[in-house]
Amino acid sequence: MRTVNMHEAKTHLSRLVEAAANGEPFIIARAGKPVVKVIAVEAPESGSIRRIGFLDGQISVPEDFDRMGSTEIETLFEGKE
Repeated sequence: MRTVNMHEAKTHLSRLVEAAANGEPFIIARAGKPVVKVIAVEAPESGSIRRIGFLDGQISVPEDFDRMGSTEIETLFEGKE
């Protein structure tokens, strides 16, 4: 595994990151001592994670959802018991 000093890492960061993304991790050293290891992140393929609508068909929202508890809420705000 390649070790680069801090100055070289700053100077050639984009090139080093590209190499790491292509499977060539490297170590950044400060004063000759290893500080960090840079490796590629294994992210899921774009479009493989579906978030919107993931509970479709599994839950139901009541028709009066926006009015649920309105009487109790009015009572709390008006200070009535």
